[in-house]
Amino acid sequence: MIRKVRFAIISNDAFSLLNFRAPLLEDIARRGHQVFALAPGIDATKRKALANIGVEAVEISLSRTGLNPVRDVTDLLQLRHVLAGLSLDAVLSFAIKPVIYGTLAAAMAGVPQRYALVAGLGYAFDMRARERLPGASIHCVARLLYTLALSRAEKVFVQNPDDARELQAMGMVKGDQIVRVNGTGVDLSAWPLLPPANKPITFVLAARLLAAKGIVDYVEAAKIIKAKFPEVRFVLLGGVDSNPDAIALAHIKQWAENKIIEWPGHVDVRPWLAQSGVYVLPSYYREGLPRSIQEAMASGRPVITADTPGCRETVVEGVNGFFVPPRNPAALAEAMQKFIDEPSLVSEMGRQSRRLAEQKFDVRTINAQMIETMGL
Repeated sequence: MIRKVRFAIISNDAFSLLNFRAPLLEDIARRGHQVFALAPGIDATKRKALANIGVEAVEISLSRTGLNPVRDVTDLLQLRHVLAGLSLDAVLSFAIKPVIYGTLAAAMAGVPQRYALVAGLGYAFDMRARERLPGASIHCVARLLYTLALSRAEKVFVQNPDDARELQAMGMVKGDQIVRVNGTGVDLSAWPLLPPANKPITFVLAARLLAAKGIVDYVEAAKIIKAKFPEVRFVLLGGVDSNPDAIALAHIKQWAENKIIEWPGHVDVRPWLAQSGVYVLPSYYREGLPRSIQEAMASGRPVITADTPGCRETVVEGVNGFFVPPRNPAALAEAMQKFIDEPSLVSEMGRQSRRLAEQKFDVRTINAQMIETMGL
């Protein structure tokens, strides 16, 4: 018989919490546990959405980015007070600041079971960012705080073997703490196989608009392709970001005005996937295992992505897509042209993407693994 517990998840953003973790929270609540969701930015709509899956929302203060020691310490102490008041048995934190301050606050509040999900090491661990300021400073601070926090976690979920190796090599976690999961996962029933769309062939990229996501490479590759095939479409989905690596809004608008890309902004990706042929993410950001690729694969879209941590877990070369070297627009354009020259690859590789998504990225299977690990 399952012991009923009081469980909380900590996020740095209410939208992200619902977008990425609602199925996990719902699966935990269905087992009879009392579930709390802690995040900033919980409005009435999000509170109701959480209540509909059996989860109680708790507003907290926690910034998503930036280094402000006074605010971060204040948030840490307030979070400790909130967690102590909830009398929790277990807590799971995800995203960099919740993993650090959420785990530390839970330890200070006496929460017995503490878990962390490192869904990619992010900007702070990007090799190029670490070679210059402010990236080098951010890396040093993040590494120190991660080490301090993760030592207080029972288990640390990671989404790819590269992150597992790096966390251990840097002494931030021990090998027996690490549990590998295949990303966030997707609800395969909510992301059905879509018919291929390749007249004209359309490439789509959906991501936070950061340089490290390969956005500039995508635009430069689009210029190369459009010089030969002006009818080919390139869609960029995503909103501007506060990350130090964010691309300026003026650049994005200029690309759109020059008709290199179409940029509808931060929108529902589904209708755009439906009118696309190929999904592209040439990211050299320290991804966990990009859910945008998982969603594209479930929808039956072949993938072009960089041979980098996290991304390399999604493609079987020549089966459901192609790898390209990071920061190489010419190689990216060459991979894109393969689909233009041989349009049948869109449907053939798309079917393989769906098959791989069913094998690896079913959210219910991934949730079950995490729930079992947490004793829920």
